[in-house]
Amino acid sequence: METHRIHPELLERQVRVLVVGCGGTGSAVVAGLPYQHQSLVARGHPGGLHVVVMDGDTISATNCVRQPFARSEIGLNKAIVLVNRLNMFWGLKWEAIPGHLKPGGHIARSYSGDDLRAHIVVGCVDTRAARAAIRDAVSNWSNVSYWLDLGNSADSGQFILGEPLNGHNRRAKLRLRTATELYPEIGNPSLDNDGEPSCSAIEALERQDPFVNSTLAQHALALLARLFRYGEISYHGGFINLATGVTSVLGIDPEYWKRNRRVNRRSSQLHQS
Repeated sequence: METHRIHPELLERQVRVLVVGCGGTGSAVVAGLPYQHQSLVARGHPGGLHVVVMDGDTISATNCVRQPFARSEIGLNKAIVLVNRLNMFWGLKWEAIPGHLKPGGHIARSYSGDDLRAHIVVGCVDTRAARAAIRDAVSNWSNVSYWLDLGNSADSGQFILGEPLNGHNRRAKLRLRTATELYPEIGNPSLDNDGEPSCSAIEALERQDPFVNSTLAQHALALLARLFRYGEISYHGGFINLATGVTSVLGIDPEYWKRNRRVNRRSSQLHQS
């Protein structure tokens, strides 16, 4: 098994983090990022984190069951509420974007017109179409360093840190493969279901266990914390299953990535034939 070393420039300047989606998992990730920021600053990092949270959804009554929102906040934008809350509590100047990442969007590390800026993109979206929009925005002409993708079902989920193939991350044996490179189906919009939100509190709880989002978020945050604290990681993701209590890691293993690509290619050919 190999190890991955952090991009050195992320230890030399303030790190811009863009969190796309702040529902159940995204809100848990956002709530944990101030601790990462404080840890970096305490250890002498020049600037810590600057976080931008992006979500176009407004708070509904159902959201108040599983997500950290109050009934008095119903109708307000999720990203704005969360960021204002964190800024007041921690004395930060983080930003909120009350909108969705649209197909054809572009994320870069430096300003170019109206493009979004980020060194690290954290995707916490609940549709394949939204994940595909992130994939496209951090690839090709982008120069984002890392894409951390989180996704879950009712009682299980995965978190995968990847280096998108783009202007900054070139083809290399040890380049961390992204979630959609390893598992293309999770970025295939044609496989989305109706995408309708839960219409009642009971339905919301039946669709997802109450702690699957926070458990997944803590594992993903711990991975980022190790990358910054030790400068390297020996795994770049993992899988959790609350029904069985089993957790497994995704190792930095080019041979596994190669085998997985062959399997995906054969599967795609079968579907097309």
